[in-house]
Formats: sequence, structure tokens, C-alpha cells
Amino acid sequence: MKDVYILDQNFENTDFVQFPLDKGEYENCTFKNCSFEYADLSGFSFTDCEFMECNLSMAKLISTAFRDVFFKECKMLGLQFNDCNGFGLSFTFEGCSLHNSVFYQTSIKKTVFKNSKLIEVDFAECDLSNALLSHCDLSGAIFDNTNLEKADLRTSVNYSIDPALNRLKKAKFSLSEVYGLLYKLDIEIDRNS
Repeated sequence: MKDVYILDQNFENTDFVQFPLDKGEYENCTFKNCSFEYADLSGFSFTDCEFMECNLSMAKLISTAFRDVFFKECKMLGLQFNDCNGFGLSFTFEGCSLHNSVFYQTSIKKTVFKNSKLIEVDFAECDLSNALLSHCDLSGAIFDNTNLEKADLRTSVNYSIDPALNRLKKAKFSLSEVYGLLYKLDIEIDRNS
């Protein structure tokens, strides 16, 4: 069966687990309030697409291409973004829950994460240079040999980043959350002074 090419289509209120999406390339498409939970999106290509209020939790992303894709208010638990096609990989997340997702060794420079929950997300060996993490909760997120040069984390909270193990040149942090950079030193910081 030949892969489909779909342009400028809107998909709403569809359960793609029960009625699987045709495998192929989707360009300038909008997916609103759709469920892809546990769906196999391997080999799919999404370019200039929007996913709004969708559930993509635990979807399989082997060689999936996301190019200039916008995710808004999506539930995206346990996604393995490290399995995606790395060529042109670019997306924006706004108001998303990405708990336990993996970006291990991905190059996602200039990625925007806004008002998102990045609980226990794996950013090990990831290139997040020039990324914007605005008003994000990074509780338990893994930063190990991560490139955060020129990244902006000023409004994000609950991160633990070891400056000795990550590249932080010209990265931006807020004074109120600076403890997230010093936690390894086992020093006491008076947050009231």
C-alpha cells in the first residue's frame, strides 16, 4: 500500500487508536482533540502541522518526522523523541504535559517550551542551545552532557543542572531558582535574604 500525501486538512475529535491514521506525509494539517494514545506513528511525516488538545501519550515515533510542528495543550507522556527522524526535527510546545518523555541525543536547537510540565524528561546529551523554556516545571528532568548554551530558563522552576556536566555558556537563569545550579555543592542558601 502506497503512503498517502495529505495537505491542508483538519481532523477533529477522532480516535486514531480505533481508526488509525493513514500512513504518509501530512503537511499544513490541524489535529484537534484527537487521540493517538499508543498509536504507531512510525515513518509518518508531519510538516507545518498543529496538534491541539490531543493525547499522543506512548505513541510509537520510530523515524517519525516532525518539521515545524506546534503542539498546544497536548498530553504527551512517555514519548521517545530520540526515535524520531532527526532531519529538520523542529517543534514548539505550549501548555503540554511531557512527563517521562525522552529527548536523549536529539538536536533541538531553538525549541520553545512554554507553560509545559517537563517532569522527569530526559534531556541527556541533547542540544538545547538557544532554546526557550518559559514557565516550565522541570522537576526530576535529566540534564547530563546537555548543551544549554544561550538557553533561557529564567521563568522555569524545579530544575537541577550540574554546571560541571553541562554546557551553560550565556544561558539565562533567574536568581530565585539559582539553587538548581548549586544543589550539588551541598550548601545552604537562605531563600529569604
